[in-house]
Amino acid sequence: MVKKPPFALNTQERREEAPPAWLELQDSLAESSALALLLVDGYQPPAVAVSNNNSICRTFQSSPEHVRLCDPYCGVAHSRATEAGGTVEYKCHAGLSCFAKPVEISGKRNLAVIGGRAFVTSADYQILMERFRAGDLQDIASDEVFGNIIFSEPQRLEELAGRVDRAAQRLRAASSNGSGHVEVNTKAASPPVSQPDLQDEIQRLRRELEFRARFTNSLQHFLERISGTDPVKTYNAIVSNSKELLQSERASLMVLDESANQLILKAASGLAADPNSVAAVRVGEGISGEVMDTGKPVLVTDLRMAGRKAAPPERRYKTNSFISYPIMIGGRKVGVLNVTDKSGGGAYDEVDLSLLEIIGPQVALALERAEWQERATEFQLMSITDSLTGLPNRRYLEERLAEELNRSKRYDYPMSFLMIDIDDFKAYNDKNGHQAGDVALQITAHCLKGALRAADVASRYGGEEFCILLPQTAVTEAGVIADRIRHRVSTTEFPHGKSQPLGQVTISIGVSTFTKNIDSSENIIAAADRALYQAKSMGKDRIEFYGERES
Repeated sequence: MVKKPPFALNTQERREEAPPAWLELQDSLAESSALALLLVDGYQPPAVAVSNNNSICRTFQSSPEHVRLCDPYCGVAHSRATEAGGTVEYKCHAGLSCFAKPVEISGKRNLAVIGGRAFVTSADYQILMERFRAGDLQDIASDEVFGNIIFSEPQRLEELAGRVDRAAQRLRAASSNGSGHVEVNTKAASPPVSQPDLQDEIQRLRRELEFRARFTNSLQHFLERISGTDPVKTYNAIVSNSKELLQSERASLMVLDESANQLILKAASGLAADPNSVAAVRVGEGISGEVMDTGKPVLVTDLRMAGRKAAPPERRYKTNSFISYPIMIGGRKVGVLNVTDKSGGGAYDEVDLSLLEIIGPQVALALERAEWQERATEFQLMSITDSLTGLPNRRYLEERLAEELNRSKRYDYPMSFLMIDIDDFKAYNDKNGHQAGDVALQITAHCLKGALRAADVASRYGGEEFCILLPQTAVTEAGVIADRIRHRVSTTEFPHGKSQPLGQVTISIGVSTFTKNIDSSENIIAAADRALYQAKSMGKDRIEFYGERES
């Protein structure tokens, strides 16, 4: 049985335990090949010695929640290699190509070398970057992730595996004849194979990565930055922060007045004209009116090639490229966000449009809040908010769930859903009174809010049931989040928690995820509800998944 690391990971090397003569050879081989090498004597992390580690791997190994994704690959590479008695080649969940090779050094027979940890295709790199940008790895995206990303060709990994084997053999020979010293050619056996197209793609992706890394950092608190108690400040914050994320010199926000069927300019930055002098735009007229009418964005890379009329000279636009994007929530049209004059004179493209797809729901939520504040009526607040817990209500959840399902189908994004029930709540309510029950619901809602990411949506579904929508989240990551919520509730002090059957207030959670067979709001909710029933029947204070959980 392979021994796995404890939850509190030890990622420190144990170089003092490595054969001294090997360390210099490993470092030299890693440097000359520009690939990663690790000496391991069992489950890793930790490793005995690490040379030129890929920064992506370093990040995973430092995260208790995400290192589990590496378990079936590098985690058990030592046992796979030693059991096979030879080189084992594999591609890990991150798309990195690696090999594991058993070696005997200085009489130690329980060692293996993991090598490579490199992207060999740009497609693998792009898939992982999308996970960091908008998928299950958003929460660990940082500058450190991108410090040492390794690219290579398959044949160079094969060459390195051979050189590792020869180095180990010569070291054994030197030890047996008593010299204690070995000369190993650490230069690459052959020059790198030239792949101009791949190298150009890598450079392009590195430039895109730099931008996306900044975007990821900015997005983490985007909703907080664009929301406020003053509607005017909210509108201006949406424009200024959207400009920053899209690298735009000009931006404007128009909000739909449903009664007049026209768009009203609420905020603008960089316009040549006074925003107060800009007239309302009827739905269906002009570019913004067209976008609001159709609910579809307009992306123009070059006005001159798109067959559209040139902008009036008095507006003094610097470029011919712009995006006009509809802001919608639950199918309801809210407004239009326009960006133009990209910094540096470049043209907007599909990457920029995809970024607007990500921030669109957050802008819509901020606009919804600003709308409540402007109208200042209790009816507006009650329409989508649960008055007891302050969470969005079932109506709002169902609208957002339908919206996220459409996005997942369109872009093939993962999406998961949690159904949560307070265990033995009826007993708590009957014994302690309805007021105490209401307090328990409020405390539980507070626990949910504190355990979620900015993009997640927690809502009160009804009674003692809550739901959480996890956009762009695969089932494995949903399980991690669900366990974090379960633990937070079970360790929170409730006024009468000790009187509960389990000695504390606990919750049970059912998890479902978007698949080709579970692709509607009704099916997602029903699947999570069935998993919740299973959790209840198996003893409560636990998490159950609908169907087979991803490995």
